[in-house]
Amino acid sequence: MAATSSWKMPDPSAATGLIGPNAILQLLPVLDRWGGPERRDALLTQAGIMAVPDGSCMIPEETAARLHHALRVTDPDNAPALARDAGTGTADYILAHRIPGLAQRVLKRAPAPIAARLLAKAIAKHAWTFAGSGRFTVRSPWCFEIEDNPLVRAERGATCLCHWHAAVFTRLYATLVAPDVRFRETDCAALGRGHRCLFEATRRA
Repeated sequence: MAATSSWKMPDPSAATGLIGPNAILQLLPVLDRWGGPERRDALLTQAGIMAVPDGSCMIPEETAARLHHALRVTDPDNAPALARDAGTGTADYILAHRIPGLAQRVLKRAPAPIAARLLAKAIAKHAWTFAGSGRFTVRSPWCFEIEDNPLVRAERGATCLCHWHAAVFTRLYATLVAPDVRFRETDCAALGRGHRCLFEATRRA
């Protein structure tokens, strides 16, 4: 059965944590391009999602986590690239709808160290939209940490798994700070060494 577009506001008392709906919504067009609507709906069903969010409210983080996990299990080879595409789409949505044009122009004109510091503060202020109940920390304007990241909570893998987050940070920084900035995850809770996911920026030489 195809997932419908009906979505009800989650009961905060019943949810362990909430996350922004783009954790699911920006993945859907990527899945359509990957395997078409039938394969997308099969993955949604596998994740136990019978109704997709309408974008008007936060969603239970465990729902988004199930979809990301289902993608990694179903197609581990392509999952990183698909997650990156969805993260880029999420950042594009933020740029189009959440960061005022004036603020974007100011950041683009500022020296990169100043723009990075201002953008990092803004990201931290809205961290609940992508970190859910995880704890987000700005270790520096070029390094972020999410402790107990709900999208990989209780997962184990041989490599870092948080390609969606890294892509969000990369697109925002490449657009507003400097075009050569790239974020990559250098430590992941899924590796089993701890509970943190660490994202560090690099710039092309």
